[in-house]
Amino acid sequence: MKEKRYLADVGMKNLPFPMKVTSKVKADGQFTVANISINARVMQEFEAGWIDKFIEIVHQHRDRIGTKTLRTNIKEYIKKLHASTIRIDFDYPYFIEKLTPVSKEKCLVRYFCTYSAKISSVDTKPVVIFKIQIPAITTYPASTEKAGGLFGQLSIVEIEVESKRDIYPEDLVRIVDRHALVPVYSFLTKEDQNFVIQKVHSEKRTSVIMTDEIKNELAHNSMINWYSIRCSNFGMLHSYSTIISTEKSAWIPWSGYDEKI
Repeated sequence: MKEKRYLADVGMKNLPFPMKVTSKVKADGQFTVANISINARVMQEFEAGWIDKFIEIVHQHRDRIGTKTLRTNIKEYIKKLHASTIRIDFDYPYFIEKLTPVSKEKCLVRYFCTYSAKISSVDTKPVVIFKIQIPAITTYPASTEKAGGLFGQLSIVEIEVESKRDIYPEDLVRIVDRHALVPVYSFLTKEDQNFVIQKVHSEKRTSVIMTDEIKNELAHNSMINWYSIRCSNFGMLHSYSTIISTEKSAWIPWSGYDEKI
């Protein structure tokens, strides 16, 4: 009798496909184009045709592909692919309309998101994680040593959350914008530029402070089961980036809050 063995991490990357994603301002979602990637563990005898089967499933669900339907559709993927485990990642741009700080002009800001789902053949529910990258301006640490010498740096805040229900991108962007020195916009009038420059040179808010305050908000959100924050900082005086990261963990004090306290 021929022994059946599993092949680990068989997959494909970056299949471009139109889809709808969860939006707070549009009930039916926001249209975008996602790059779909998949990793599966399939039986050896099924390996030869598994990729064609996956493409077929994607097209069968083309009217229902999106962040709202993936929790259900991924169960069909694992059944039709005869897989023991499967993970699907949707990488996509998401646009949020924001108002500039002084002139209140409207501008669209692009954010890079990833919606991931993972399930095994014995699980009843998939593990779903949403990730978003949010740019912000913080104070360059070395500039705090001299009075009147403050200047800014670009910080990219990458937040990952596993939640009891879908978390809107707008809510995570609002948290970061609230705790950043200055949010990032795609357009600024001269009035807005003067306001931003003045704030950067007169107020101090480092990426350490910002990351800690973001962590506190996520830790107090009862809808979030797990979170991770990774802040990459790009100072203009060096060619490398610095990183600050934290996540909800039993091994990290104060990373989560017991609501019974």
